[in-house]
Amino acid sequence: MTQFTQTPDLAWLHVPVAQVDTNARAAAEARQAQLTKPPGSLGRLEQVAVDFAGWQGRSVPAIDRIGLAVFAADHGVAAQGVSAFPQSVTAQMVANFAAGGAAVAVLARRAGANMTVVNLGTVSATAHVPGVINHDLAAGTADFTEAPAMSQATLAKALAAGAHHVAPNLSLFVGGEMGIANTTSAAAVYAALAGREAATVVGRGTGVNDTGLSAKQTAVERGLTRHAPAWAGQDQANGTQTILRCLGGLEIAALTGAYIAAAQRSVPVVVDGFIASVAALAAVRINPGVADWLVYGHRSAEAGHAQVLADLNAHPLLDLDMRLGEGSGAMMAVPVIQNALALHAEMATFAEAGFA
Repeated sequence: MTQFTQTPDLAWLHVPVAQVDTNARAAAEARQAQLTKPPGSLGRLEQVAVDFAGWQGRSVPAIDRIGLAVFAADHGVAAQGVSAFPQSVTAQMVANFAAGGAAVAVLARRAGANMTVVNLGTVSATAHVPGVINHDLAAGTADFTEAPAMSQATLAKALAAGAHHVAPNLSLFVGGEMGIANTTSAAAVYAALAGREAATVVGRGTGVNDTGLSAKQTAVERGLTRHAPAWAGQDQANGTQTILRCLGGLEIAALTGAYIAAAQRSVPVVVDGFIASVAALAAVRINPGVADWLVYGHRSAEAGHAQVLADLNAHPLLDLDMRLGEGSGAMMAVPVIQNALALHAEMATFAEAGFA
């Protein structure tokens, strides 16, 4: 068990991110122009290679070490009937992640990623489960229709926990999430960040029926009405933190902290689906430079994700109608990135191939 016994100072959130190496980008672009193919014929794969060159500071980048952290937590808003599954499933899935049986665990093995399973606070304990890092910040969040989801101290610890699980020497970081009712929390956070109506951003998540969908919309509307005065008049960074505190989840806050820390540590991030993208939007609102270090793995079928991507000016690599979460869509995109870098490194140039 890893405990954050003291409340972290949140000043670290505003430390500037690492600078992208423009000289390395230019060198990678020059190499792309010399490879044995028509200019632009590899489409966005060429841009991926150039982006990674800038992030790694070398004209021929490579992915040597992939870090995957799956953050789990429960949500008090589950009491409003917003999920097709009980909260006990969160802890059960944590055990499944640790045992290697979840979809994202399969993809992590195939990609050679180092997977860490992090329980920030579930209703059912997982201290007995081998391979799980337990932070135990709270037994899930409070029901945000009735009270703020978490205290300021708990938010600070969740953000810091996310940062804690981003190693500085990674060549790529992927963040995943698990938590019954977390699409409801993510939809509420997004609606508050973007000023959108609940009906336009709430989806079926785990597959709720029409009654469940209506309950999710009602819960988000109640949360927005109750807590909007708390962030009214605040600047963007502080308002975003307040939105996370009032409506967010421990795992959503951890993802937010992880993305900020990754950008500060020169580690590019592959962002997953709706929930992860909401966390990415929160990270960018708190520290705008984070945007330069994010690549988006896929477009989720979950309602609202296309809107978040548009707000982030994001162009995901894949569109497979996935909506599983866990980091699975991001991990599906990792082989695409690996292949993009292999093409950039291993294709012959015109000179090497003896073209006149």
